Amino acid sequence: MAVHEIETQWMGKMQFNALINGHTVVMDAPERSGGEDAGPIPKPFVLAALSGCTGMDIVALLRKSGNEIQDMSIQVTGELSKQAPISYVAMHIRYTILADAGMQEAVLSAVTDSQEKYCGVSYLLKKAIPVTWEIIFNGQVIFNNKPALAAEV
Repeated sequence: MAVHEIETQWMGKMQFNALINGHTVVMDAPERSGGEDAGPIPKPFVLAALSGCTGMDIVALLRKSGNEIQDMSIQVTGELSKQAPISYVAMHIRYTILADAGMQEAVLSAVTDSQEKYCGVSYLLKKAIPVTWEIIFNGQVIFNNKPALAAEV
């Protein structure tokens, strides 16, 4: 069985440095919490892991089918609980993709496959919380499975 392993070292005050595959990632707290703001707080790394996982899936799937996009940005929003332990209670991913107009179906398929078959981070998170997504393709929303809030209706 394959495993991932990281090592995290306390650097003083509220700073921790994680060694991940030979890369140092700095985590720290803001000054108001006793840190020096030398890096992000830990929780948003979950959002970054989700965006990187699904983004890499999409690029790989599109390339495998002979398609190349011009640009892609992925915004992940994590809704936090109001009481301790403060944790994510839902996540929403917004894919903004620019590509040739004829690639709309390939993009939709790649995003769907990432979310439903391949992205291990999304798979893990979906066991605990709702993870929804939307696709903005060349400026137009082509998919959105996030339920509308009462205030949005």
